[in-house]
Amino acid sequence: MEFLQDNQPIVAWVLEVQGARLRVFTAGQRELKLPLSRVLPWTGPQCSANASRQDMLDLLRTHHARRDRLAESIDPLEIWELAQGELDEAETDWFASLIFEAPSPDQLAALGRKLLQTKTHFKFSPPKFEIYAQDVVERRQEELRKAQERERLVGFGQVFLRGLWDIFCKRKSSIPEPEPDQSARIRTLLMTRIANPDDRDSETLWKTMSQGLPEEPFLPLYLAQAWGIVPRHYNFHLVRAEYDWDPDWSTEHAPAISEVQDRALATRTAPLASIVTIDSASTQDIDDGFSLERDANGFILRQALACPPLGWEFGSPLDRAVQHRFTSLYLPEGTSHMLPESLGTDFFSLKEGCDRPALLLTFDLDDLGAIRSVVPQIAWVHVEANLTYTGVELEVQSGAHGMLHDARDLAALLRESRIRDHAVIMDQPDPRVVLSGDMSSPEVLVAQTESAPEAQMIVSEFMILANKAMASWALDNGVALLFRTQNITLPAESAGVWTEPTDIYRIINNMGPSILECEPKRHATIGARAYAPVTSPLRRYSDFINMAQILAKLTGQGRLLNRNELEGLLPLLSSRAEMTGQVQRMRPRYWKYEYFRQNAKKMRWSGIIVDPGSVLVTIALPEMQLFLKAPRKIFGDKIRLGQRFSIRIGKVDPLNNEIKIVEAWEEE
Repeated sequence: MEFLQDNQPIVAWVLEVQGARLRVFTAGQRELKLPLSRVLPWTGPQCSANASRQDMLDLLRTHHARRDRLAESIDPLEIWELAQGELDEAETDWFASLIFEAPSPDQLAALGRKLLQTKTHFKFSPPKFEIYAQDVVERRQEELRKAQERERLVGFGQVFLRGLWDIFCKRKSSIPEPEPDQSARIRTLLMTRIANPDDRDSETLWKTMSQGLPEEPFLPLYLAQAWGIVPRHYNFHLVRAEYDWDPDWSTEHAPAISEVQDRALATRTAPLASIVTIDSASTQDIDDGFSLERDANGFILRQALACPPLGWEFGSPLDRAVQHRFTSLYLPEGTSHMLPESLGTDFFSLKEGCDRPALLLTFDLDDLGAIRSVVPQIAWVHVEANLTYTGVELEVQSGAHGMLHDARDLAALLRESRIRDHAVIMDQPDPRVVLSGDMSSPEVLVAQTESAPEAQMIVSEFMILANKAMASWALDNGVALLFRTQNITLPAESAGVWTEPTDIYRIINNMGPSILECEPKRHATIGARAYAPVTSPLRRYSDFINMAQILAKLTGQGRLLNRNELEGLLPLLSSRAEMTGQVQRMRPRYWKYEYFRQNAKKMRWSGIIVDPGSVLVTIALPEMQLFLKAPRKIFGDKIRLGQRFSIRIGKVDPLNNEIKIVEAWEEE
């Protein structure tokens, strides 16, 4: 008789029948007890019950070898062609009648073995074989082909990935050359695991192929770098956010971009105001400007905000692409704009000497900066000048009286008012990470941006004023907007302008994150009862949508969503905000850590203790805008809040966001 073990037929000699069980002797010289259900539906031949163990063993081996030889001569596909369409299923004897005149036990067994092997055409349902139809056979053949390819890929891939790991670890390695199809599939696997480490579709293949390699969270990235398919400082955050960094991403939308411009130009009128803007010298997407008049009764502030939703088609492929991008990204290696550059840095940008469409907010404020009225309208404005923070700071500090001096005074009044409403303002250095040299392995420098506190206060306070005012206007006029909320309670003593790292760290630990909502709630640190971001429509899609809502309400044109419709968009927008926000947070930090790594052996850094801790000490590096932790023992026995230390950095791993302080000396 024969039975299946590990999916292979095993020939055995029946020693004894014990009811529903058999005691058998196998060619492997083992005695086993088997249920009758395991016996394959072909038996014989019958031999002498008095045979010796050696005789039994010789006969078993002889019949096994003979059956293997017979099976090689049987064409199961020919049998399938003869049987297919005749019956749905049949026993081995019937199949044997198609090719043998008087089949022997060995011929029956050989045929049975062959049919068992041909799983693409037959299914063994004891005691019969099911005969698959043509379409099932084709599907199973394709499945078998893929399984064989997968098995071959896994075998090659295990060797290949181990070789790449040796290269990454700078060990000698010779890796086999993959075939084009293997190369493409392994490359796709690595890039998939880099982009989505939790991808379920690729998980099984990855675990099998990477078996025996370290369980490093960035293993796919390390292997891809060793292979050379991604550079050393590859920005995997961009890939995980599915953000297209290439400025040519908008090329396919060229006709739609042209149509937006045509529709916007059709609304052109004579400018209602002349304005100036204040930005960094390198800023291209300029989305806010102002003009200001002052008299004894107060101020007339005209604030102009770029209006890119003018002529926009929501739901179009261009709109979906911009919505997916959600924000402009400003990284040390460059900038990628949310909008197509022809729109965001040119057509709608408030560029010097140009007329531009804008949301024009006319504020009437008293001499203390309190709003008497605000009138929003969609209008064209003329941009007289693009001023820089540095230039404005110099003019304000010079003491010369003029519009910028008045703007500084108004901004100071607005800030004082916000502080009375418990606003928390962090005044910190703004380090700028600069990459130079070969971009595949750049030198990293950290430079301090030239301080321009008065100019920056003008811009920030005017933008906050606009966002607060439009939030109130929307509530009064029943317009659904996206609100930025931070509905937390801070201690009253938190209000004010803070510059010391110890104070900033203490307050940050009491702060919660701000979130995007359709329900207006207070924004604690800004000091606003309601806050709707609208001042950066060239850079953030949330502001873009709010601008579009205001535009539709004021003009009766375009798309005006109700609150339910806006809430329907919120999960997607919040998800995109989080994913792109992580890129903006983590990438500059990566380069700061790379700066530490490059300079650890030759530099020391000055820091301030902001949390003495019982086990770990937290030290602030103000010029780097970082908080680092280290064991208390490194700093000595007596540690106090605000104490200054010079620190030496040891091992740094920018990718894993790890940095180790190895020595610290108290500074005088």
